[in-house]
Amino acid sequence: MNKLPAPLLAKISWRLLPFLLLMYIMAFLDRANVGFAKVAFQADTGISDAAFAFGAGVFFVGYALLEVPSNLIMHRIGARIWMCRIMVTWGLVSAAMMFAHNETTFYVLRFLLGVAEAGFFPGVILYLTYWFPAAHRAQAMGFFYFGAPLAFIFGSPLSGLLLELDGMGGWHGWQWLFAVEGLMAVAVGIWAYFYLTNRPADAQWLTADERRQVQDIIDNEERAKGGHQHSLLAALCQPRVLYLALVYLLIQASVYGVVFYLPSQVAGLLGTKVGLKVGLVSAIPWVCALLAAWWVPGFAQRSQKPRTVASVTLLVAAIGMAASVSFSSPLLGVAALCFAAAGFIAVQPVFWTFPVNALAGAAAAGGIAMINSLGAVGGFIAPIVKNWAEGHFHSPAAGLYLLAGTTVLAAVLVLGIRARMAPTALQPQAV
Repeated sequence: MNKLPAPLLAKISWRLLPFLLLMYIMAFLDRANVGFAKVAFQADTGISDAAFAFGAGVFFVGYALLEVPSNLIMHRIGARIWMCRIMVTWGLVSAAMMFAHNETTFYVLRFLLGVAEAGFFPGVILYLTYWFPAAHRAQAMGFFYFGAPLAFIFGSPLSGLLLELDGMGGWHGWQWLFAVEGLMAVAVGIWAYFYLTNRPADAQWLTADERRQVQDIIDNEERAKGGHQHSLLAALCQPRVLYLALVYLLIQASVYGVVFYLPSQVAGLLGTKVGLKVGLVSAIPWVCALLAAWWVPGFAQRSQKPRTVASVTLLVAAIGMAASVSFSSPLLGVAALCFAAAGFIAVQPVFWTFPVNALAGAAAAGGIAMINSLGAVGGFIAPIVKNWAEGHFHSPAAGLYLLAGTTVLAAVLVLGIRARMAPTALQPQAV
């Protein structure tokens, strides 16, 4: 595999990755802050648990519908304009959630939030392929995935603090939460227009030799992959793409089965309401996820056994999810959530090395978006399935037990990824 010289890799990494990380923090915070608002929001609006579960999940319907066209547009016009558009519109819609006083408004705004954010995540994954050769992508994606845990490490106390502004200026605390965090995303989106560079060939912050060196390596890798994926349609119809989408759907179901309910789960363990204290304790599992997101992708790359590493990581997540509702002790419950969060966050950058090393050009833009789009269905069904299981079995633990089982299924399916991939389209990988 072609590698960039260490100084050039560091130069690109320090220029791009911290800002992409900031963007992801804003994205994850604005899609998941409804979990922090849940108790106060339902108390003030009278929205039922079933309605909340549907509203939390309907975000992913709008998100999934526009993933592929959004990523194709970004591939054509560049990240500067398109990422700015995505962030500004989603920030405005997220801020408008402060007006969600009934079920219909809640459903519509959550759906529109998904529409606005569609294309952000696969767009960043695609953007990383423009800058980082295959040899460096797992580590780059691992760094990008810091965004999810950091969103909760810093966002959990912030969200808890904003909820405690209840009554200030005549607004409820949950209204302050949506308004402030939404407008933060708008500010970062405007900044993105002036900060991002579309391609290495356009980067004035690199020397001419550096621009040529990076672009040559990327172009050579794209040409090598291009022989295996000639068109967007071919990529979207590939059984391997659909197989990867199924695996990612199961991963996302485990992620959002925990994320949307973690603050209220922690509040239950602590015997208190969601506020600053719960926000601080809720940040602890994401510190563990942050460490795992750094170590696991690098270990997978060094070991040359990414499937095995991904499978074991998912099993750890499943055990943590099940154990988190098996203990009444706050200490043991939070410890179990640490394993759950670490597992389902750290596995994702490893997972994304499979499709990005196989797809090129428009096929990469469409294929990555389709995998993410179908995977987003997991985020839609997780709250609904969790709420159904708890009601059907009359047990608050049943939902996470069920989602832990689907996570085990994902761990098994990961082991079959290599058989579904054309050997010449991916880097050789051992078990």
